[in-house]
Amino acid sequence: MYKRLSSVMFPIVAVLLIGALVWGYQENQEKNAILIKAENQYQRAFHDLSFHMDKLHSEIGNTLAVHTSSLGMHRKGLMNVWRLTSEAQNEISQLPLTMLPFHETDDFLSRISNFAYKASMRDLTNEPLSQKELGNLKQLYQNSSEITKNLKEVQQKVLSDRLRWMDAETAMAAQGKVNDNTIVDGFRSVNQKVQQYPELDWGPSVSSMYTKRTVKKLDGIPMTKEQIQNKAAKFSNQSVDNIQVQENGKGTEWESFTASVGQAKDSKLMMDFTRNGGMLISYSDTRQIGTKKVSRNEVMAKADQFLSDKGYKDMKAVNYDEYGNLANLTYVRKQGDTLIYPEKISVRAGLDTGEVTGFQASDFVNEHKDQRNIPKARLTAEQARKKLNPDFEESYVRKSLIENEFSKEVLCYEFGGRINGTRYRIYINADTGMEEAVEEIKPVNATS
Repeated sequence: MYKRLSSVMFPIVAVLLIGALVWGYQENQEKNAILIKAENQYQRAFHDLSFHMDKLHSEIGNTLAVHTSSLGMHRKGLMNVWRLTSEAQNEISQLPLTMLPFHETDDFLSRISNFAYKASMRDLTNEPLSQKELGNLKQLYQNSSEITKNLKEVQQKVLSDRLRWMDAETAMAAQGKVNDNTIVDGFRSVNQKVQQYPELDWGPSVSSMYTKRTVKKLDGIPMTKEQIQNKAAKFSNQSVDNIQVQENGKGTEWESFTASVGQAKDSKLMMDFTRNGGMLISYSDTRQIGTKKVSRNEVMAKADQFLSDKGYKDMKAVNYDEYGNLANLTYVRKQGDTLIYPEKISVRAGLDTGEVTGFQASDFVNEHKDQRNIPKARLTAEQARKKLNPDFEESYVRKSLIENEFSKEVLCYEFGGRINGTRYRIYINADTGMEEAVEEIKPVNATS
């Protein structure tokens, strides 16, 4: 009996054992293939990073080597600096550095990239590189030399000692242990040196990109919960006794208040206010929205009335979209004959009744000025019109104050119209005649 059972079971067990060994071998091979592929990718990205940092150092030097009047070479050099820093940032993103403090170096490259791009894109004939900007380039030349040297030292150790990035990743992931790894130590050293570099004056167009816009910086007297309660009651036409107020981010840069009608967890009406000045940032009514019954004109009329009733005067709708049973409208303030685009308010309304169900005014709160000093247009609308594509079918023109890609407010002629079957807004600088921005206007029912 035992022999018969053994003769049957032994082949089965043997087959299962062999199958398990084959499966385990295949799994191990696949795992090794994945690890090898990841290691090769890390090694390639690291060596490319070292190469591009070396090229960046050379390109900054080339830009400084030419005469200050060589505007064409300056533009070419700055464009190459922008391209190389973008390449280096891309390679940093491919390395397993999420657990390693390398953000200072990444931020440093980001600032170089933005500085080079914005300087190269402006009209260098009228606004050549200033002495301060040339001084920045000299400092960047020295800094990039040091970063390149440090990366090459790490690269040499990686090649001579056959170091693996997978080991570095394991060292970074180890918690409660000393990360003793040549690659990790090398990158940490680079980052620490970058932290010690003197702060450069990048100019307002670059600095504004890294300036935090927080509600704590707003002017106004700090509000109490009771004052916010009264403001919320007035805005929502509710009883003060029915308003609950919660303080947010106390002691941080994002101090604010949230007011809700009734109990917060069940409330359908919520309002956010700044602590300084008690200005309304957002409003939300989460009522159930029914099927579409009202027209676009009815929705816009009710949204216009809503803003007027709530104290937002001289607001004009500049954009309208529909998503499902909701309408989204963008308003900007109008001063005289000029639209002030930085002072923007977004309004959401239900298409069942046309009543406003949402309101976002953070841009308006941060940018609003009672009376702006709008510059006088040097060009007429007719002169600006000559800068348009001859095939552009104009439907309207109006003055607009916008913020361009250099973070500067500029007065423009805003031309609306069609070309190639698509609607656009084209903003022509009212002083220089340059195209500051082009914006495609999607169909009302677009979903993307």
